[in-house]
Amino acid sequence: MPDPFRLSLAQIQPSQLYINTAKLADVVAWWDPPQLGALPPIPVKALDGRIVATDGHTRAFAAYRNGFREVPVVWDEDDLDWEAYRICVDWCLAEGIHTVMDLEGRLLAPKDYDLLWLGRCAAMQDDLAARRAGSPTGAV
Repeated sequence: MPDPFRLSLAQIQPSQLYINTAKLADVVAWWDPPQLGALPPIPVKALDGRIVATDGHTRAFAAYRNGFREVPVVWDEDDLDWEAYRICVDWCLAEGIHTVMDLEGRLLAPKDYDLLWLGRCAAMQDDLAARRAGSPTGAV
């Protein structure tokens, strides 16, 4: 695993549109008192000229809510579906989400999160799978 380092929250591009309130409550519960050294690093990837969070959005948002302006990060070395991440980042940019701070008004109850975010991601994954298999599909 690469060594963690700190990065400003303003430099990290989210790859999701919403924060799940139940997950946020869980982070707040275990991260008490909030100390930056106790926060697991946020995995990030350099993608198309941006530093993108590949996971850990809820932890990053909790750090922001607790007044931190930087978080520990680690370069994500996992083999992920970068085409899917590009689509998610494009969705974020289209909705004006450039930093985790932009998620402030986008907290959803778990049921709504599952419908609006996880459902959207599942549909996108299905569309990508169909395109990769050579089947005609609708727009993503």
